[in-house]
Amino acid sequence: MIGEGTHSTNQRRHAYVQENVEVGFFTDPTVCIGCKACEVACKEWNHVPDDGFVWSGNSYDNTGHLGASTWRHVMFVEQDRQKGGQIVGSYSVTGNGEDPFRWVFLSDVCKHCEEAGCLEACPTGAIVRTEVGSVLVQNDVCNGCGYCVVSCPFGVIDRRPQPLPDAGGAFKCTFCYDRQKSGLVPACAKVCPTESIVFGRLDDLRARATQRVQELRQHGYEDAQIYDPTETSVRGTHAFFLILGEPEAYGLPPKPQIPTIHLKSAWAAAFASAIGALIATLCAFAFL
Repeated sequence: MIGEGTHSTNQRRHAYVQENVEVGFFTDPTVCIGCKACEVACKEWNHVPDDGFVWSGNSYDNTGHLGASTWRHVMFVEQDRQKGGQIVGSYSVTGNGEDPFRWVFLSDVCKHCEEAGCLEACPTGAIVRTEVGSVLVQNDVCNGCGYCVVSCPFGVIDRRPQPLPDAGGAFKCTFCYDRQKSGLVPACAKVCPTESIVFGRLDDLRARATQRVQELRQHGYEDAQIYDPTETSVRGTHAFFLILGEPEAYGLPPKPQIPTIHLKSAWAAAFASAIGALIATLCAFAFL
Protein backbone atom coordinates (compact mmCIF):
# COMPACT_ATOMS: atom_id res chain seq x y z
CA MET A 1 0.00 0.00 0.00
CA ILE A 2 2.90 2.36 0.76
CA GLY A 3 5.68 3.53 -1.51
CA GLU A 4 4.30 2.56 -4.91
CA GLY A 5 6.54 5.19 -6.49
CA THR A 6 5.88 6.02 -10.13
CA HIS A 7 3.18 3.33 -10.22
CA SER A 8 1.09 5.31 -7.74
CA THR A 9 -1.90 7.28 -9.01
CA ASN A 10 -0.57 10.11 -6.83
CA GLN A 11 2.39 10.53 -9.19
CA ARG A 12 1.01 9.82 -12.66
CA ARG A 13 -0.44 12.37 -15.06
CA HIS A 14 -4.04 11.75 -16.09
CA ALA A 15 -6.88 12.90 -18.32
CA TYR A 16 -9.78 12.42 -15.91
CA VAL A 17 -11.33 15.83 -16.64
CA GLN A 18 -11.23 15.34 -20.40
CA GLU A 19 -12.63 11.80 -20.05
CA ASN A 20 -15.33 12.78 -17.50
CA VAL A 21 -14.07 10.17 -15.04
CA GLU A 22 -15.31 10.44 -11.45
CA VAL A 23 -12.37 10.71 -9.08
CA GLY A 24 -11.86 10.97 -5.35
CA PHE A 25 -9.62 10.91 -2.30
CA PHE A 26 -9.19 7.89 -0.06
CA THR A 27 -7.55 8.80 3.23
CA ASP A 28 -6.02 6.10 5.42
CA PRO A 29 -4.98 7.40 8.88
CA THR A 30 -3.18 4.18 9.78
CA VAL A 31 -0.24 5.26 7.61
CA CYS A 32 -0.46 9.00 8.29
CA ILE A 33 2.54 10.36 10.22
CA GLY A 34 1.02 13.76 10.99
CA CYS A 35 3.63 15.68 9.00
CA LYS A 36 1.05 18.19 7.68
CA ALA A 37 2.73 18.29 4.28
CA CYS A 38 -0.76 18.15 2.77
CA GLU A 39 -1.78 21.30 4.65
CA VAL A 40 1.32 23.15 3.51
CA ALA A 41 1.01 22.06 -0.12
CA CYS A 42 -2.66 23.03 -0.19
CA LYS A 43 -1.95 26.50 1.15
CA GLU A 44 1.03 27.05 -1.11
CA TRP A 45 -0.63 25.97 -4.34
CA ASN A 46 -3.97 27.67 -3.70
CA HIS A 47 -2.55 30.79 -2.00
CA VAL A 48 -4.67 30.13 1.08
CA PRO A 49 -4.00 32.64 3.91
CA ASP A 50 -2.51 31.48 7.20
CA ASP A 51 -4.69 30.48 10.15
CA GLY A 52 -3.20 32.88 12.67
CA PHE A 53 -0.50 30.58 14.10
CA VAL A 54 -2.45 30.05 17.32
CA TRP A 55 -1.43 27.39 19.84
CA SER A 56 -4.72 25.58 20.46
CA GLY A 57 -3.57 23.43 23.38
CA ASN A 58 -5.56 20.53 21.89
CA SER A 59 -2.83 17.93 21.49
CA TYR A 60 -0.63 19.10 18.59
CA ASP A 61 -3.59 20.15 16.46
CA ASN A 62 -3.25 23.87 15.79
CA THR A 63 -5.46 24.35 12.74
CA GLY A 64 -8.45 23.10 14.73
CA HIS A 65 -10.99 22.57 11.96
CA LEU A 66 -11.70 23.12 8.29
CA GLY A 67 -12.73 26.57 7.14
CA ALA A 68 -12.24 29.34 4.61
CA SER A 69 -8.50 29.43 5.31
CA THR A 70 -8.01 25.74 6.13
CA TRP A 71 -8.86 23.42 3.25
CA ARG A 72 -6.85 20.49 4.64
CA HIS A 73 -6.78 19.78 8.37
CA VAL A 74 -4.66 17.07 9.97
CA MET A 75 -6.42 15.90 13.13
CA PHE A 76 -4.45 14.57 16.09
CA VAL A 77 -6.84 12.11 17.73
CA GLU A 78 -5.86 10.52 21.04
CA GLN A 79 -7.84 7.39 21.95
CA ASP A 80 -7.82 5.26 25.08
CA ARG A 81 -7.37 1.94 23.34
CA GLN A 82 -4.46 0.04 21.86
CA LYS A 83 -3.54 0.20 18.21
CA GLY A 84 -4.15 -3.16 16.60
CA GLY A 85 -2.03 -5.82 18.25
CA GLN A 86 0.51 -3.40 19.73
CA ILE A 87 2.22 -4.08 23.05
CA VAL A 88 1.15 -1.50 25.62
CA GLY A 89 4.02 0.54 27.08
CA SER A 90 5.15 0.40 30.68
CA TYR A 91 3.94 3.91 31.55
CA SER A 92 0.31 4.38 32.55
CA VAL A 93 -1.84 6.78 34.51
CA THR A 94 -2.89 4.07 36.94
CA GLY A 95 0.64 2.77 37.35
CA ASN A 96 -0.15 -0.81 36.38
CA GLY A 97 1.35 -0.52 32.89
CA GLU A 98 -1.81 -1.69 31.17
CA ASP A 99 -3.50 1.51 30.02
CA PRO A 100 -4.06 1.21 26.25
CA PHE A 101 -3.40 4.26 24.10
CA ARG A 102 -3.26 5.09 20.43
CA TRP A 103 -2.63 8.28 18.53
CA VAL A 104 -4.36 8.58 15.15
CA PHE A 105 -3.72 11.27 12.55
CA LEU A 106 -6.39 11.97 9.94
CA SER A 107 -6.16 14.52 7.14
CA ASP A 108 -9.67 15.94 6.83
CA VAL A 109 -10.97 17.73 3.74
CA CYS A 110 -14.19 18.71 1.96
CA LYS A 111 -16.15 15.54 1.23
CA HIS A 112 -17.40 16.62 -2.23
CA CYS A 113 -20.76 14.99 -1.54
CA GLU A 114 -22.80 13.22 -4.20
CA GLU A 115 -25.76 15.30 -3.01
CA ALA A 116 -24.11 18.50 -1.84
CA GLY A 117 -26.09 20.73 0.51
CA CYS A 118 -23.93 23.73 -0.37
CA LEU A 119 -24.58 23.32 -4.09
CA GLU A 120 -28.34 22.98 -3.63
CA ALA A 121 -28.51 26.03 -1.37
CA CYS A 122 -26.46 28.39 -3.55
CA PRO A 123 -28.79 31.02 -5.09
CA THR A 124 -26.32 32.42 -7.62
CA GLY A 125 -25.00 29.25 -9.26
CA ALA A 126 -21.56 29.95 -7.84
CA ILE A 127 -21.22 26.33 -6.70
CA VAL A 128 -21.09 23.77 -9.49
CA ARG A 129 -20.41 20.08 -10.10
CA THR A 130 -17.31 19.46 -12.21
CA GLU A 131 -16.66 16.78 -14.81
CA VAL A 132 -14.88 14.62 -12.22
CA GLY A 133 -17.71 14.82 -9.68
CA SER A 134 -16.14 17.36 -7.33
CA VAL A 135 -17.97 20.40 -5.95
CA LEU A 136 -16.39 23.72 -6.90
CA VAL A 137 -17.03 27.25 -5.62
CA GLN A 138 -16.63 29.90 -8.34
CA ASN A 139 -15.46 32.77 -6.20
CA ASP A 140 -16.04 35.39 -8.89
CA VAL A 141 -19.76 34.47 -8.87
CA CYS A 142 -20.19 34.05 -5.09
CA ASN A 143 -22.11 36.91 -3.44
CA GLY A 144 -21.19 35.91 0.12
CA CYS A 145 -24.77 35.17 1.22
CA GLY A 146 -23.64 32.29 3.45
CA TYR A 147 -26.45 29.87 2.57
CA CYS A 148 -23.86 27.24 1.70
CA VAL A 149 -22.23 27.58 5.12
CA VAL A 150 -25.36 26.57 7.03
CA SER A 151 -26.25 23.88 4.48
CA CYS A 152 -23.05 21.84 4.77
CA PRO A 153 -23.58 18.90 7.16
CA PHE A 154 -19.82 18.65 7.73
CA GLY A 155 -19.08 22.29 8.55
CA VAL A 156 -16.50 22.45 5.77
CA ILE A 157 -17.28 25.66 3.90
CA ASP A 158 -17.06 29.11 5.44
CA ARG A 159 -16.84 32.79 4.56
CA ARG A 160 -13.45 34.45 4.80
CA PRO A 161 -13.33 37.26 7.39
CA GLN A 162 -11.73 40.68 7.17
CA PRO A 163 -8.96 41.68 6.61
CA LEU A 164 -8.02 38.58 4.62
CA PRO A 165 -8.01 38.66 0.80
CA ASP A 166 -11.43 38.15 -0.84
CA ALA A 167 -13.13 38.62 2.53
CA GLY A 168 -16.84 37.81 2.59
CA GLY A 169 -16.70 35.11 -0.06
CA ALA A 170 -17.19 31.40 0.64
CA PHE A 171 -14.16 29.14 0.34
CA LYS A 172 -13.33 25.44 0.61
CA CYS A 173 -11.25 22.74 -1.07
CA THR A 174 -11.34 22.99 -4.87
CA PHE A 175 -10.05 19.43 -5.37
CA CYS A 176 -7.25 21.28 -7.18
CA TYR A 177 -9.52 21.47 -10.21
CA ASP A 178 -7.03 23.75 -11.95
CA ARG A 179 -4.32 21.12 -11.57
CA GLN A 180 -6.63 18.33 -12.70
CA LYS A 181 -7.51 20.18 -15.91
CA SER A 182 -3.79 20.10 -16.71
CA GLY A 183 -3.52 16.39 -15.92
CA LEU A 184 -1.89 16.94 -12.52
CA VAL A 185 -2.71 15.30 -9.20
CA PRO A 186 -4.11 17.48 -6.36
CA ALA A 187 -1.29 19.06 -4.37
CA CYS A 188 -2.11 17.34 -1.06
CA ALA A 189 -1.99 13.83 -2.55
CA LYS A 190 1.09 14.65 -4.60
CA VAL A 191 3.20 15.45 -1.54
CA CYS A 192 1.87 12.83 0.90
CA PRO A 193 5.01 10.80 1.76
CA THR A 194 3.19 7.67 2.96
CA GLU A 195 0.24 7.78 0.56
CA SER A 196 -2.15 8.19 3.43
CA ILE A 197 -4.01 10.37 0.92
CA VAL A 198 -4.61 8.52 -2.33
CA PHE A 199 -6.09 10.16 -5.43
CA GLY A 200 -7.61 8.26 -8.33
CA ARG A 201 -10.71 6.81 -9.95
CA LEU A 202 -13.55 6.65 -7.45
CA ASP A 203 -14.41 2.99 -8.09
CA ASP A 204 -10.76 1.94 -7.78
CA LEU A 205 -10.40 3.82 -4.51
CA ARG A 206 -13.47 2.19 -3.00
CA ALA A 207 -12.15 -1.25 -3.91
CA ARG A 208 -8.79 -0.34 -2.40
CA ALA A 209 -10.45 0.90 0.78
CA THR A 210 -12.41 -2.33 1.20
CA GLN A 211 -9.23 -4.37 0.80
CA ARG A 212 -7.40 -2.19 3.31
CA VAL A 213 -10.10 -2.64 5.95
CA GLN A 214 -9.87 -6.41 5.54
CA GLU A 215 -6.08 -6.27 5.95
CA LEU A 216 -6.31 -4.18 9.10
CA ARG A 217 -8.92 -6.40 10.72
CA GLN A 218 -6.68 -9.39 10.12
CA HIS A 219 -3.95 -7.55 12.05
CA GLY A 220 -6.09 -6.75 15.08
CA TYR A 221 -7.73 -3.48 14.07
CA GLU A 222 -11.22 -4.81 14.65
CA ASP A 223 -12.81 -1.35 14.70
CA ALA A 224 -11.51 -0.37 11.25
CA GLN A 225 -14.28 0.80 8.93
CA ILE A 226 -14.94 3.05 5.95
CA TYR A 227 -16.60 6.41 6.51
CA ASP A 228 -18.61 7.10 3.37
CA PRO A 229 -22.26 7.91 4.23
CA THR A 230 -23.96 6.38 1.20
CA GLU A 231 -27.18 5.56 3.05
CA THR A 232 -28.03 9.13 4.05
CA SER A 233 -29.27 12.04 1.94
CA VAL A 234 -25.61 12.85 1.18
CA ARG A 235 -25.57 9.62 -0.89
CA GLY A 236 -21.84 9.11 -0.55
CA THR A 237 -18.77 11.26 -0.96
CA HIS A 238 -15.81 11.73 -3.28
CA ALA A 239 -13.47 12.11 -0.31
CA PHE A 240 -13.91 9.22 2.09
CA PHE A 241 -11.92 7.87 5.00
CA LEU A 242 -10.80 4.75 6.75
CA ILE A 243 -11.41 5.33 10.45
CA LEU A 244 -10.59 3.44 13.63
CA GLY A 245 -13.53 3.59 15.99
CA GLU A 246 -16.63 5.72 15.68
CA PRO A 247 -17.00 8.77 13.40
CA GLU A 248 -17.69 11.08 16.34
CA ALA A 249 -14.09 10.64 17.52
CA TYR A 250 -13.00 12.49 14.38
CA GLY A 251 -15.71 15.14 14.50
CA LEU A 252 -17.59 13.38 11.69
CA PRO A 253 -21.39 13.11 11.92
CA PRO A 254 -22.52 9.46 11.97
CA LYS A 255 -25.56 10.18 9.77
CA PRO A 256 -25.05 13.48 7.91
CA GLN A 257 -28.12 14.91 6.21
CA ILE A 258 -28.52 17.82 3.81
CA PRO A 259 -31.15 20.40 4.87
CA THR A 260 -33.14 20.13 1.65
CA ILE A 261 -34.54 16.74 2.69
CA HIS A 262 -36.90 18.70 4.93
CA LEU A 263 -38.30 20.76 2.04
CA LYS A 264 -40.94 18.20 1.10
CA SER A 265 -42.42 18.06 4.59
CA ALA A 266 -42.14 21.84 4.93
CA TRP A 267 -44.02 22.46 1.68
CA ALA A 268 -46.61 19.84 2.63
CA ALA A 269 -47.20 21.60 5.95
CA ALA A 270 -47.43 24.97 4.23
CA PHE A 271 -49.89 23.58 1.67
CA ALA A 272 -52.03 22.04 4.41
CA SER A 273 -52.03 25.34 6.30
CA ALA A 274 -53.05 27.24 3.18
CA ILE A 275 -55.90 24.82 2.47
CA GLY A 276 -57.04 25.09 6.07
CA ALA A 277 -57.02 28.88 5.91
CA LEU A 278 -58.97 28.82 2.64
CA ILE A 279 -61.62 26.49 4.05
CA ALA A 280 -61.94 28.63 7.16
CA THR A 281 -62.38 31.74 5.02
CA LEU A 282 -65.04 30.10 2.85
CA CYS A 283 -66.90 28.89 5.93
CA ALA A 284 -66.82 32.38 7.41
CA PHE A 285 -68.35 33.86 4.25
CA ALA A 286 -70.94 31.07 4.11
CA PHE A 287 -72.36 32.08 7.49
CA LEU A 288 -72.56 35.80 6.69
